[in-house]
Amino acid sequence: MELTGAEVIIECLKAEGVDYVFGYPGGAVLHIYDAFYKQDDVQHILVRHEQGATHAADGYARATGKAGVVLVTSGPGATNAVTGIATAYMDSIPMIVITGQVPKHLIGNDAFQEVDSVGITRPIVKHNFLINDVNDIAETFKKAFYVATTGRPGPVVIDIPKDITAEKVAFEYPAEIDMRSYNPTVKGHNGQIKRAVDMIVKAERPMIYSGGGVILGNGSEQLRTFTRSLGYPITQTLMGLGAFPASDPLSLGMLGMHGTYEANMGMHHCDVLIAIGARFDDRVTGALEKFCPEAKIIHIDVDPASISKNVKVDIPIVGEVAPVLDAINAQIGQKGGKAAAEQTNKAALEKWWAQINEWRAQDCLKYDRESEIIKPQFVIEELHKVTNGDAFITSDVGQHQMFAAQYYGFDKPRRWINSGGLGTMGFGLPAAMGVQLAHPDETVACITGESSIQMCIQELSTCKQYGMPLKIINLNNGYMGMVRQWQEFFYEKRYAMSYFDALPDFVALAESFGHVGIKVEKSSDVRPALEEAFKQKDRLVFLDFITDREENVYPMIPAGAGLNEMILV
Repeated sequence: MELTGAEVIIECLKAEGVDYVFGYPGGAVLHIYDAFYKQDDVQHILVRHEQGATHAADGYARATGKAGVVLVTSGPGATNAVTGIATAYMDSIPMIVITGQVPKHLIGNDAFQEVDSVGITRPIVKHNFLINDVNDIAETFKKAFYVATTGRPGPVVIDIPKDITAEKVAFEYPAEIDMRSYNPTVKGHNGQIKRAVDMIVKAERPMIYSGGGVILGNGSEQLRTFTRSLGYPITQTLMGLGAFPASDPLSLGMLGMHGTYEANMGMHHCDVLIAIGARFDDRVTGALEKFCPEAKIIHIDVDPASISKNVKVDIPIVGEVAPVLDAINAQIGQKGGKAAAEQTNKAALEKWWAQINEWRAQDCLKYDRESEIIKPQFVIEELHKVTNGDAFITSDVGQHQMFAAQYYGFDKPRRWINSGGLGTMGFGLPAAMGVQLAHPDETVACITGESSIQMCIQELSTCKQYGMPLKIINLNNGYMGMVRQWQEFFYEKRYAMSYFDALPDFVALAESFGHVGIKVEKSSDVRPALEEAFKQKDRLVFLDFITDREENVYPMIPAGAGLNEMILV
C-alpha cells in the first residue's frame, strides 16, 4: 500500500519507538499534521513557541536517553527553533528536528516563509538533511536517528519540502543502516587502556574528573565501581552531576568556576588526572596555562575531536564510557590477582586524603542559615529535604542554576537537567515539561529566576492543556542575578540594565493560566510552602520566593584565573 510522504514520516517515528513529538503547526507542515490527526500511536504536544518545543524535546531526551523529536514549520518556525537546537548541540543531546520547507520549485525564490534551514543550522547540528525525493524519507529518518543517538550524541535536522509530504510512495523502513563515512568507535584501544591502568594505580595524588559524557554514555554504574574500588577522590562537572552520588564521601562536589574549594584545589595539585566523558570546558579549566600544572592526564571520550582540543593529554582513550570503564575495571581487578585498593600507594593516598580533608574544612558553601531574609541556598536545601533528594530538577541559567548544582546533592544520573554549554535562559520550564511527560509519576521541579522564567513563560499554557503538575521554584531577587554579581565584582557596582523595574505578579500570572500560585517572603515560611506545593499532586504550583537581593554565588573563579585562585567570600 502506498502512503503519502507525511504518512511515511509518522510510520518512521513509530518504527523508532517515538512516544511524543513537540511542535507547532504552520503551512509547510500541514500535511504532516493531518497525518498526525489520523493516528493515535505518536502523541503530538502543542507548545506555545517553537523554542519551547526544542527545550521540551531536549528535557525528554536528557531524562530518558532517547532522542527527543521536534516538528516545526518553515521560515520563522525553523528560526525560532535555532536556540534550542544550539542548546542541544552544545550539551550533546540526541534530537531530531523536522522542519517544513516551501515546495521544491520555490526553494531559492524568496518564497513566503522560506529560509535556508540547512544552511542556518549547519554549525549547530551533528548533521542535517534536505529531502528532495519522497523515496528518500524512510532511509533519511533511519540515518538521522542513528547519527543523533550514537557516538557523541547531538541534534539532527531534517528539512522537508511541503510537496514531498503530499506525494505517494510504497513504505518500507530499513531494518539497519550502514553509513560508510560514520562509524563511531565503541571499545577503547587495549594498549592504551593498559597504559592508563598502570598510571592510575601508581598515582600518589589522583583525581577523577567526570563529565556529562558518563551520563550520556550510561556509564554511571561503571564509574561508581571504578571510583569506589580505588578509593580515589572524584569531582564532577555541572553536566555530570549525579553520575556519582553527591552523598558519597569520595565525592568532592562540582569543580570549576563555581566549584568547591576542595574540588578545585584537588584538581590543581593532583599528579594524575583521570578525565572521563568531559571536554575540558573553559568554565572548568579556568586559565588553560594554569590548569593542573603537575598532572599527567588520561582522557576517555567517545569523540576523538575532543581529545587534546583544549588541554594536551598524555594517554587518550577513544571509546564509549561504559565499555572503556568495564575494560579498565577488569584490568584493575585482574592485575596481579590483587584487589584494586591493594595495588595503589596506600601511604601516598592517605596523605592526599588528609590534604583534601583540610581543604574540605574550609566549608566553602557555608552561608547565613539564620537569616530572616530568604537565602536562595536555604530554599534549595529545603527543597532537597521535602523531595528526599529524589526529584527530577530542571533549571534555567544564572545564580539559581549554580545554587541548585551546589546545594541539591544529586545521587542519581539523569535527574539534573540544565543548559550547560550554551547557558540558555528560558530552558527550565519547557525542559521540565519534557521530563514530566517522560516520567509522569515522578516529581519534577523547575528551579528558575524572575528573569529566566519570563523567557518561555507562555508554556504555562501548555502545562495547563496537558495537565502537567510541575512545581516551579522561582528564586526572585529582582535582578538578573549573575549579571548583577559580575557587575558588583568587576564593574564597580555599575548595575547597567540588570535590575527589573516592572516585574509581574507571578502568583496572579500563574493563576491566570489556571495554576496555583504561592508567594513566600519569610524564611520561616519556606518549608511549609514547599510541603504544601508538593502535596498537590495534580496541579502545577508556582512558588515565588522573594530572596536576598545581594546574595552571591561562592566560590567564584574570576576570568583569567587558575583553579587555585578562588574568591571564597
